[in-house]
Amino acid sequence: MTSAAGIAAVTAVLKDLLSNGLIDRDIVGAVGDITVTAQAPDRIDAAANESRLNLFLYLVSRNQGWANVGYPSRNGNGDLISAPPLGLDLHYLLTAYGAKDLHAEILLGYAMQLMHEMPVLTRPAIRNALSPTLLVDNGDIPASLTDLFQSGLADQIEQIKICQTFLSTDEMFKLWMAFSAPYRPTAAYHVSVVLIESERQGKNTLPVHQYTVNAIPMRQPTIDEIRSRATAAAEFKANQPILSGHDVALVGSRLRADAMQVFAGDLEITAGLTISDQQVSFPVPNTLRAGIHAVHISHLLDIGIPPTSHRGVDSNAKPLVLSSSLSNIVPNVAVNAGAADTLPREGEISVDVAPDVGRDQRVTMLLNEFNPPLPSVRPSRAYRIEAPSRNVPGAPEQTGTLVIPFADVLPATYLMRLRIDGAESPLGVSGAGQYNAPQVVIA
Repeated sequence: MTSAAGIAAVTAVLKDLLSNGLIDRDIVGAVGDITVTAQAPDRIDAAANESRLNLFLYLVSRNQGWANVGYPSRNGNGDLISAPPLGLDLHYLLTAYGAKDLHAEILLGYAMQLMHEMPVLTRPAIRNALSPTLLVDNGDIPASLTDLFQSGLADQIEQIKICQTFLSTDEMFKLWMAFSAPYRPTAAYHVSVVLIESERQGKNTLPVHQYTVNAIPMRQPTIDEIRSRATAAAEFKANQPILSGHDVALVGSRLRADAMQVFAGDLEITAGLTISDQQVSFPVPNTLRAGIHAVHISHLLDIGIPPTSHRGVDSNAKPLVLSSSLSNIVPNVAVNAGAADTLPREGEISVDVAPDVGRDQRVTMLLNEFNPPLPSVRPSRAYRIEAPSRNVPGAPEQTGTLVIPFADVLPATYLMRLRIDGAESPLGVSGAGQYNAPQVVIA
């Protein structure tokens, strides 16, 4: 998901897309120096003799596709237990200002071409645009906004899509009247969707050298469910936690093909595949990080002369939730250790995690009191603690040990979970059906 900085991050990426595109196309040679800004139209001096592109966010609306995904829900005590993401659509005006005749039209034409060639903001494009080095070196963006690269925009489930919209003359007139600014050539764009929690240029293909006609039977693969097992001797079962080292089975119909690919997110699964028409199984790759990954199967078709594999038919996607396993949990209480139970503790908890946690992953520690007293004695103790971001210069790309600071935690024995990119580590269950592990003692 994306933090509250996601809206500003989208504007920064679009601004970077326009700036780099104009440089790549050497528009400076045609119209001179160009400034790309993201300001309100009334703040731009239209009388200034300069060429400028301005991107203005004039409206933020609720995304209809995510409007009914869920509602915030609370338990009987009024505590918030569910907070679905806020899905937002962003509406922009792209305006061109010209220092001389035709400069505004030239700028607007190239800018619209750039936006048309990038209908989807890819994850690498977002990461490059929001990299800390570029933000610090860019004089238009103060160093205080370098947290944009930590917004999580590149890693949200939905990709950012750009679509041109058309405003009527009356709508455009009312907007510019509200701006109290002189009208300039303008195009409108709809950017969707930004999920707030809680440029590729077109390439010309070669001309067709020889026409062929092929009749190829196509079978639509369908994944019905995902099952897993902890060991090779165990049976695949559904609805159980999937951990690093487990085997995963995709169960469905028409899954097998002579040439096929299996993907978990952007990672292609190649090792240990066992394939049948009703099931495709494989061990969880060591390189797959904890989180929610869309798993799908792609059937390849040999087309052309000579035959070359092409993506043919894709299956539906199913979410694979890879949870973390925790070990070696060591608390270190630095404040009020051993004091009265009514005094809150402060310190840190060290824990080993498998698989390794990436530098850009979001980690939340969840603590719930083990065997709490009856509600009539006192409420049970529970805490939700965000781990500090590791996406800072000099941090390793991944680590198997996390150190999470905590404060204002009352002493007790707690059940501990880690939520990493939306996937929670599982809890152990006793023979009596009670959660009993892993535990951490804050004393």
